[in-house]
Amino acid sequence: MSVLFSPIALRNLVLPNRIVVSPMCQYSAEQGLATDWHIMHLGALAMSGAAMLFIEATAVESAGRITPGCLGIWDEDRQAAIARVVAAIRRYSNIRVAVQLAHAGRKASSDVPWEGGQQIPIAKGGWEAVAPSAVPHKEGELPPRELDAAGLERIRKSFAAAARRAAALGLDAIEIHSAHGYLLHEFLSPVSNRRTDEYGGSLANRMRYPLEVFETVRAAFPADKPMGVRLSATDWVEGGWDLEQSVAYAIELKKRGADWIDVSSGGVSPLQKIPVTPGYQVPFAKAIRAATGLPTVAVGLITEPQQAEEIIARGEADMVALARGMLYDPRWAWHAAAKLGGQVSAPPPYWRAPPREQKDLFGEIINGGR
Repeated sequence: MSVLFSPIALRNLVLPNRIVVSPMCQYSAEQGLATDWHIMHLGALAMSGAAMLFIEATAVESAGRITPGCLGIWDEDRQAAIARVVAAIRRYSNIRVAVQLAHAGRKASSDVPWEGGQQIPIAKGGWEAVAPSAVPHKEGELPPRELDAAGLERIRKSFAAAARRAAALGLDAIEIHSAHGYLLHEFLSPVSNRRTDEYGGSLANRMRYPLEVFETVRAAFPADKPMGVRLSATDWVEGGWDLEQSVAYAIELKKRGADWIDVSSGGVSPLQKIPVTPGYQVPFAKAIRAATGLPTVAVGLITEPQQAEEIIARGEADMVALARGMLYDPRWAWHAAAKLGGQVSAPPPYWRAPPREQKDLFGEIINGGR
């Protein structure tokens, strides 16, 4: 039996397989509001056969968006727009739906990638970014404003409010974005955190704010529903955040009730040197899993079904998450199940889709029709 297509339990949530659709920024929201694009994009991926679908990194406040096109969940209007997307998915798919809560920190006020992705000046419609320290992401950018006590409290409350909105939407899980150089990663990394108060300096101090945010979200989300964290296991920069510190962070998250660690890397500095090869981040997931006992999610150039199967079979991770691979092949999990002898779920109008030799792919007996 394929281990990739075996179930896994996260609190009261039981996933029928180990395939997750990663949160993928679409830069297609309007003033933070989900649009018809999100129904099309997420609706297609809801038919993928994966066990869980993540809504993209979703900003907990307007200033926490990466770009003007990023999705938000900071008020009732933005919640209602997401509710429309979730309702469309729920009507036709039994995939579990989660959201990644995020704040862009000093990487906010950026243009969309296909327009260059550079910082948007305030005079041209941008906004002031905030961060642990007044250190720009790269030379030549307007420095962010260093967060004071009031700012830290505002963002903590914004994360908690977002968690309550996620619960009201009936979402199955939350992942906190603590990776890729965004706000919570900025607190963790000595590359971006130059504070001299209780939130800077030592590892314990640099972890303090991300852990506070986790605690406030965990308290605001139903106790029977799982929560995880995405982290960057290394900055790929000398003197930056690294695997040893990531293990320490994961241990503290586990104490506070984290249910999984989604293990990525990089993003905090343009000086990073990333040796990109297939599965290049999997060893980080394996190390964190071994050191903490927490389930981990492996990401990064996982493209082949047998590759994913072996990651799970060897105990390197408990789940695999695909992003670009799912965009390229929105039926990736169907094809993986066909190759590995697994089964996936699909809506009845698709039950006749598999070729004759894969008639048991959906585990359904199809009768009738012309």
